[in-house]
Amino acid sequence: MSIATIDPTTGETVKTFAAATSDEIEAALARASERWRSYRKTTFAERAAWMHATADLLEAEADDVAALMTLEMGKTLKSAKAEALKCAKGFRHYADNAEAMLADEVTDATKVGASQAYAQYQPLGVVLAVMPWNFPLWQVVRFAAPALMAGNVGILKHASNVPQSALYLADVIARGGFPEGCFQTLLIGSGAVEGILRDPRVVAATLTGSEPAGRSVAAIAGDEVKHTVLELGGSDPFVVMPSADLAKAAEVAVTARVQNNGQSCIAAKRFIVHADVYDEFAKLFVDRMNALRVGDPKDPDTDIGPLATEQGRKDVEELVDQAVADGATVMCGGKRLDGPGWFYPATVIGDITPEMEMYTAEVFGPVASLYRAADIDEAIDIANATTFGLGANAWTTDDGEQQRFIDDIEAGGVFINGMTISYNELPFGGVKRSGTGRELSAHGIREFCNIKTVWVG
Repeated sequence: MSIATIDPTTGETVKTFAAATSDEIEAALARASERWRSYRKTTFAERAAWMHATADLLEAEADDVAALMTLEMGKTLKSAKAEALKCAKGFRHYADNAEAMLADEVTDATKVGASQAYAQYQPLGVVLAVMPWNFPLWQVVRFAAPALMAGNVGILKHASNVPQSALYLADVIARGGFPEGCFQTLLIGSGAVEGILRDPRVVAATLTGSEPAGRSVAAIAGDEVKHTVLELGGSDPFVVMPSADLAKAAEVAVTARVQNNGQSCIAAKRFIVHADVYDEFAKLFVDRMNALRVGDPKDPDTDIGPLATEQGRKDVEELVDQAVADGATVMCGGKRLDGPGWFYPATVIGDITPEMEMYTAEVFGPVASLYRAADIDEAIDIANATTFGLGANAWTTDDGEQQRFIDDIEAGGVFINGMTISYNELPFGGVKRSGTGRELSAHGIREFCNIKTVWVG
């Protein structure tokens, strides 16, 4: 894939970029390694000041950077601006809380025969971030903000279809006052990742992306014995039980499925509804999905913009067409829109069976699959019938049912009567093939720290 900005509303190439040369990669690694030696000695107060300045710039430039994200990957302007503002909030959160998150953990020294005994969090060094296109700023910031506040430095390899967003991130962080070399963007293809990850100056990596990409990075890092955090795919269940507020559940279900044009790892994708309320919920849900407006993401009345890539739309079409050929029912949508661009309508598919690929696959577009469950046991079985385990949603007002979902759904997060969202205050990550490690909260900032035991006699 070439490194280029391609407008997904038209399919036209707007701007192309030359990949970094081997000399440019070497220079970036040298800068990062040298910078870390001094940067790790800066104070939390210094880093927080730069972090707040970066947040201020990002907030002031939110409209412009939103337009850039919309141009590069097709998200609606309103959602792009919300993403930019969420990033500013993320910078401020870690600026204000990192020092407390990384405070020494003191133990009773007398129990270990010492005068002092504690665990100290120290930065690891240069961390490689391999990031996806679907949230061009937020996916990066939720790594960069905690990593920089911990005293690490970062090198970003972003997706090849969002190069201008990638360059903006390095630029705004530099303009915020962070010393040169603290955070660099390298415009490179995926083929250059292994060499960088194997370089001894790079001590760890974080990746958000597909399962194959995650396996590749994990294998290389494992061979080099380097730490990784992986946030991979998801096929999140959205379970609706008879006690739920069906109108509210259907309203939230639509947002949960089509956020970011349906291209979100934590989007609800499989809607599992108790048989007693299946028909009522299905009607509410399908009517709302069918009413969504697909069109120009710059238009404030648009609900769903184009998919980010031509291949992405082909992948969605193939999964839908295959399911229909095998007996699934299209309840709305199901066919690409005529005209230029990579548009696909809000779609609901029923009568999904375990033999269909869609039963377990992640559909990365505005396509929802509906399942009928006889009881809570079957609902949980369907929810867990996938290799993924990122997020999950369950709607019920019954305390016992809520606890069953919390205990038994295999996921990194379970949201009861609400939509899965990443919060600065809560850890984020998955189980099974949805990844390893955690981002956000105190857990996220500690991922790229050496937890050093200190014993003083």
